[in-house]
Amino acid sequence: MRFVALLRGINVGGNNLIRMTDLRACFEKHGFRNVTTYIQSGNVVFESGEAGSSRVARRIEEILAATFNYPASLVLLDSRQMRAVIDRAPQGFGTQPAKYRYDVVFLKAPLTATVALESVPAKPGVDQVFAGSGVLYITRLIAKATQSGLSRVVSLPIYQNMTIRNWNTTTKLHRMMEGPGIT
Repeated sequence: MRFVALLRGINVGGNNLIRMTDLRACFEKHGFRNVTTYIQSGNVVFESGEAGSSRVARRIEEILAATFNYPASLVLLDSRQMRAVIDRAPQGFGTQPAKYRYDVVFLKAPLTATVALESVPAKPGVDQVFAGSGVLYITRLIAKATQSGLSRVVSLPIYQNMTIRNWNTTTKLHRMMEGPGIT
């Protein structure tokens, strides 16, 4: 089964610095196959024969914490779940990149989109937030980006149970998972 691990809190603001070559080697050392990373923010696409996403996620968090000495946290999606994130995006999402910034907020269970939606500080006329299955889809008007309320989400306790990827990264990871081989 093919997965993507979306790691939280690495290589951000000089904290938890992990080279992608070291991250890939760590996954390979622990039996994961066809491992590749994408950009420095902690995206790892890999294959595993293990069943159960939550079990695989816990195992990876334990491995990363022991190997890199940081409180590892991640959101893990299999290829079916990632396809659903793409297919169920709101109509028109990602189609006007000159006008809007598009982000996907991946939620770590047990956090649900309904609960997260109540906590995200969206500003009317600037931000739009849509609930999905295990994700929030966020659109921000670029011309009013400084007025966005969404930058405050990182200071909220709920932020510890989410990780954010822009739409370009999300779709790239999906293509990496769906392709005939990991690129």
